Amino acid sequence: GDIALLTGFEVRTPNDVPHLSGPAGFLSGAAILNPNSDHQVFQNPSLDQVLAQEIGGNTRFRSLEVGIEPGTRGLSYIGPESRNPPECDPALFFERIFGAGFRAPGDTPIVDPTLALRRSVLDVVMGNVNELNKKLGTSDKVRVDMHLSAIRDLELRIARMEEDPPSLAACVRPEAPSTPPDIEGRPDMRQRAQIMAELSVMAYACDLTRVLSYYYADGVSNCLYPNATAGHHQLTHDEPGDMPQVQAITQLIMEDFAYYLKALRAVPEGDGNLLDNSLILGTTDVSYARTHQIDEYPILLAGRAGGALRTGFHYRSSTKENASEVPLSILNAMGVLRDSWGQGDGRVTSGVGALEL
Repeated sequence: GDIALLTGFEVRTPNDVPHLSGPAGFLSGAAILNPNSDHQVFQNPSLDQVLAQEIGGNTRFRSLEVGIEPGTRGLSYIGPESRNPPECDPALFFERIFGAGFRAPGDTPIVDPTLALRRSVLDVVMGNVNELNKKLGTSDKVRVDMHLSAIRDLELRIARMEEDPPSLAACVRPEAPSTPPDIEGRPDMRQRAQIMAELSVMAYACDLTRVLSYYYADGVSNCLYPNATAGHHQLTHDEPGDMPQVQAITQLIMEDFAYYLKALRAVPEGDGNLLDNSLILGTTDVSYARTHQIDEYPILLAGRAGGALRTGFHYRSSTKENASEVPLSILNAMGVLRDSWGQGDGRVTSGVGALEL
């Protein structure tokens, strides 16, 4: 009863760039910028960053991004010139969120004289940048504003480190993981996924962030999986017939996704659990990899967003509804009220009625 499966939806923005146009249209509501160049990027902020700007300001990290396969680039965009790379090393991800700056409820406050020094340095930087901004053109001001946003987030993290931690019953510092070694030249995706899932769940439980993006692998990943005769991407194009190896890989990935959801559900929170109070969007880059189609787009929602959305059903669109309706429903469910989402062919003015309460 924790999942809503949505089928029959179509990403309406142009399918110009295999493996990237679908996520861009779905997660940003707009077509790829520079589709015929070597600099193919989202032209609008991605859904996670729209949410982060609205609901991420009261936590130590406005958003977090993790990857499972080493080298994953992810799909988190603040804007065309600013992409958020995911952390793909479990040990480094642990150190970033649960290292020296982390305090569990009941820990003594951090007394660190360098925090005040960092704050004073940032004050000087902000003053210099504000003076510089008066002399810049429009495009340079956009770049500077992105830089200022990063500085503000750093200030916020410093402030959170100085505060008493919230009293969150489920919040504990996890054991520091080691990064799983490769197995016969291929990454141990299962172990990496489970470690990252557990760290991500505790980041939520400790209210270190309220927006987290979890990228299993990039769209053209040629990761080698157990018992596969070739890399994943190659198999999606070359394996004949019913593609049993591709099916097995898809099932493996979905089992790891289920592990993440079960870990969320296992954390008590209020009268329910952490999954009840979360909303997890599961999707991918194409519907049929061999032809790069972006109709019949795969969409799965888990969690009820604190009771804002219905789950426990399958809704199939009989009219190839615009997939942009789903992000609009997500924004509204998370309290980011909008009357539209997307632009051009990706623009919608209503969400998925079957989801909304």
